[in-house]
Amino acid sequence: MSQRKPSRARHKGVPSNTARLPVLPMGALMMAGLAPLSHNALAQEATATKPKELPTVNVQADADKPDGARATTTRVGKVLQDPHDVPQAVTTVTKSIMEQQQVGSLREALRNVSGLSFNAAEGGRSGDNMNLRGFYTFGDIYLDGIRDTAQYNRETFNLEQVDVLRGAGAMLFGRGQAGGVINQVSKTPLSRDQYKLMGSVGTDGYQEATADLNKVINEHTALRVNAMRRDEGSWRSNPASGSEPEVHRSGLAFSLGLNLHTDNQFWINQYWAYGRDNPDYGNSFDTATRAPGERIPVSTYFGNAKTFDDSDTSITTLVNEYRISPSMQLRTQIRSAEYERSYWAKTPNVSTLPDAVGGVGGNQNRMLDYRTLTLQSDLSGKFDLLGMKHEFLTGIEYLKEDSFRASLQNFGSNSSPDYRAYVASTTGVPTTFKSNSYAGYVQDTIEFVPKWKATMGVRRDKMDADYSSATSPKLEYSQNSIRTALSFHPSDDTHYYLAWSDSFSPTADLYQLTVTPQPPERSKVVELGAKWMLLDGDLAFRAALYQATKDWERNTDLESTASILTKKRRTRGLELEAAGRVTEDWEVFAGLALMDAKILKVAENVNATTGAITYGNPEYVGKRARNTPRYTFNLWSTYQVNPWWKLGGGVEAKGDRQAFQPSSAAAVPTLNGVYHPNTAPSYTRWDAMAEYSPNNKWTYRLNVKNVFDKLYYDALYDNGGFAVPGTRRTAILSAEYKF
Repeated sequence: MSQRKPSRARHKGVPSNTARLPVLPMGALMMAGLAPLSHNALAQEATATKPKELPTVNVQADADKPDGARATTTRVGKVLQDPHDVPQAVTTVTKSIMEQQQVGSLREALRNVSGLSFNAAEGGRSGDNMNLRGFYTFGDIYLDGIRDTAQYNRETFNLEQVDVLRGAGAMLFGRGQAGGVINQVSKTPLSRDQYKLMGSVGTDGYQEATADLNKVINEHTALRVNAMRRDEGSWRSNPASGSEPEVHRSGLAFSLGLNLHTDNQFWINQYWAYGRDNPDYGNSFDTATRAPGERIPVSTYFGNAKTFDDSDTSITTLVNEYRISPSMQLRTQIRSAEYERSYWAKTPNVSTLPDAVGGVGGNQNRMLDYRTLTLQSDLSGKFDLLGMKHEFLTGIEYLKEDSFRASLQNFGSNSSPDYRAYVASTTGVPTTFKSNSYAGYVQDTIEFVPKWKATMGVRRDKMDADYSSATSPKLEYSQNSIRTALSFHPSDDTHYYLAWSDSFSPTADLYQLTVTPQPPERSKVVELGAKWMLLDGDLAFRAALYQATKDWERNTDLESTASILTKKRRTRGLELEAAGRVTEDWEVFAGLALMDAKILKVAENVNATTGAITYGNPEYVGKRARNTPRYTFNLWSTYQVNPWWKLGGGVEAKGDRQAFQPSSAAAVPTLNGVYHPNTAPSYTRWDAMAEYSPNNKWTYRLNVKNVFDKLYYDALYDNGGFAVPGTRRTAILSAEYKF
């Protein structure tokens, strides 16, 4: 039996003792005009006051330690810190939780995040698409702090953890929705040799193989390689052809660390991911019941042997962390990414069974080529001034986007369609845009009296985009985002805060074009929260009350005929979350979210032909927002029975979710004369896990998902057309070998 770990392992890094290298950091020249104080002044101040040392900036150093249900570090606040110290609600899904649950995709990992719901192929945006606190997140997905909002399905084989920062990104990220930011944290080299292989087999043709290989080359160089291949079938099938939804995905990633354990460290990171899926758009809603249809068997799949979802992703990143002094550091990232995607999916029919050639149901098809170039540089540090302690952050960011979208060429007919991957239509007009976005930001956290801190930050974003649209070929925005917070730390283990943010979203593919440009999207969030470290720091517990308001909420796709969804929308909510160790052998990760999401003002759109103003039906005012359940609850818990056996289980519960088109001027949807949009019913899903580790090398794990074989709908097309059922009972057996 292992001894209880020391109390509260909060991140206490130490700076390197290695002499500073003469090599210049990548961001040194770029940051020269942005720092609030000169380097000399900061150095003199640091020498005179001897402030506390910065936490170590090496995320990979912490990766050496086994993680559990509670994360001890995050970078969603731009600097590496304990989530307990961030004056906003933060949820982290750790690698340990993902491995215990046999999670393969980011989507599955996010089931552990309260207040989150899933969208199905919104407005042509196929791929990872979630709502958080009732607001879209397609503009708020990041990879290691850099925007990663392309339309593709993300995998977890190369992730150390997933951080969710709730509330508007505001000064920190400068764009996106009011719900929050989802940041994926990549695996990077460890400080010792470590090799792990895992293979899994399961029901419905589930097969997966992964490798995580870390090699220390010398004192300052290490290489980490991760690889994955996964194949999955489904419990749904086309009765005419036998075709079923399928997942065929593979990936390879490496991270080469150079100059490690010095004051001037570099990482070269490369990520490739490939998908060859057969997509599932679920079942139609029945207008007679406003529920998912039951006129045909729920196991009916409308795809066929020709439908496809192909994706090819390549992301290259160079990272430099330069420690200017013990109290100041410069972190710079340069990334080049290309996301290619092509898909043909069949939408379902409520009453007619599918045929073998795709003649029944609608056709959703598209090809995309989205390329980005990003430069991001952050200067952070600590100093004392006028008897007060300061933690400052300043930075710049440049984002270049080049996007091409087109419909696919149909080589068949309406009754027997035949689309080919990456073959654009010869008659359709592609949608393209090229955009340059620039940002500069500065933030200071001041301990103005002992135990009290004030955070104040501002960011300026400018976007300049050229579109293929004939009516509005150019779009420019330049706006500020603000972040403020007041924190009270009566002790190291207690944090109370009041935060407010006002953010702007300048990204090109989140702005639809109209004859007259509409005002930019803005998100205002106020949050009152408390964070406690309990049981000697082994268990983290937090609570948050918030109100999030979005003005001029946009639709999800370029060139939409109704680019504005609502003029004003609001969510008020309560969140409770616990993560960590209750006893030496018992760990928990749980979250509860209660949400009241309402439309306050209906949409105002500009008719693309006449230029006239059109309005959504005013009866939508006061109605619940789309795809926002009134409650969500998640729990995952494990218990170490003895040195060899660990048992675990969990539950995921969501309230009902509505689907409709709020920008429409048509009559509101009704049932028996009462307002009643299409509704996916509430559900509760239970999972279980048993793990056996006979020694330090081998681990065997059995996962049973949806233990009670519950029929539920976990994603819906929130315009109202269809909902996608979740997995039925699934068993997966895994073997892991470490050497």
